[in-house]
Amino acid sequence: MRRAIAALALTLLVTGCATFPDNGPREWHEKVEDQGELGGPPTIPDPAQPPSTIPGQPGRPGQSGQAPPPVRCPDPDPQVVATCLEPVGAVAPLPEPDTAIVGERTTGRVLKVQKGRDPELITTLDVDPVGGGGLTGLVLSPGYDEDQLLYAYVTTRTDNRVVRIARGEPAKPVLAGIPRGSVHNAGALVVDVDGMLLAATGDAGGADPRSLAGKVLRIDTLGKPGEGNPDAASPVLSSGLTDPGGICVEPQTQVVWVTDHAGSQDVLHRVQPGALPAPAWTWPNRPGVAGCMAVPGVLAVAQTQGAALFVLRPGPTGGFTGDPETLLVNTYGRLSAAAPSHDGLLWLGTVNKAGGSPGKTDDRVIHIQPPSGGASKA
Repeated sequence: MRRAIAALALTLLVTGCATFPDNGPREWHEKVEDQGELGGPPTIPDPAQPPSTIPGQPGRPGQSGQAPPPVRCPDPDPQVVATCLEPVGAVAPLPEPDTAIVGERTTGRVLKVQKGRDPELITTLDVDPVGGGGLTGLVLSPGYDEDQLLYAYVTTRTDNRVVRIARGEPAKPVLAGIPRGSVHNAGALVVDVDGMLLAATGDAGGADPRSLAGKVLRIDTLGKPGEGNPDAASPVLSSGLTDPGGICVEPQTQVVWVTDHAGSQDVLHRVQPGALPAPAWTWPNRPGVAGCMAVPGVLAVAQTQGAALFVLRPGPTGGFTGDPETLLVNTYGRLSAAAPSHDGLLWLGTVNKAGGSPGKTDDRVIHIQPPSGGASKA
């Protein structure tokens, strides 16, 4: 499989932090999956690693000599971290090695996944997956080390919204009232280098400039318009989206990229304030562009219909250098979520249960090792 992966150095620079005004640090307490949801007995904590849901939080002492139970849905691929999930809508990597927070698009479940362990439930959000919506965006708080918060982009029965997730509390809306439609409800979420939340929203069927649909929104963690927005009273940073698949930020250049399904073709935009510019890249064959990941010199786009990872190399003048590469073709099936991890690797999620041909361990979350070998050219 490694021979199918092109040489690609993935390097991550941690984005800037902002503080959240809640009092004191927060701790997570996981809800362990029971027999009714994932099958089999509940997970038994490993005393060698106290059962803290989110890394950096104090655990509870356990009994000595106890080993972690075997994973109930094993996958022989060493790069697969989590298995037997529902379609994966978003991945938020954690600082702890081989560990991430994952959102299932259709169920609203938010899970902690870790290599060698069964997924552990953090919470379940109320979602409506109509029009490709549901749970489609998930990020750590820009002040995560202090506040232990998560933010998610979800479709509810009444609207699309950004919500805040804190342990032991119901999810709280940060920005609500984003119009929902019958076709384009998918959205995406990322944190920019200034610690602002960027939300890419689908067009609910109109081009009203006052609407929050079909936009890139930039807000702080309280839902207020981000400092430096074109209109200080508006959360809108840019407009012109149709059905976004993913949004990502290159931390060194601070460039924001967004993928979109724009009618007759899939496109990639370099985000700028105001109206989105002409696409920086187009796919007339519509491979189903989804999540993206940007690090210095590399831009990777997950493809759902194409069942591959498409790699571009942004140049210093705004274009792209070299030939694009198509990696992981049919290796994991339909790819959706993509995010860079703190160790410089790449997290991916699959959606084979949503329109694909799922295998016995789908859907899966993958943590890609540094690639090597050849690749097929696009």
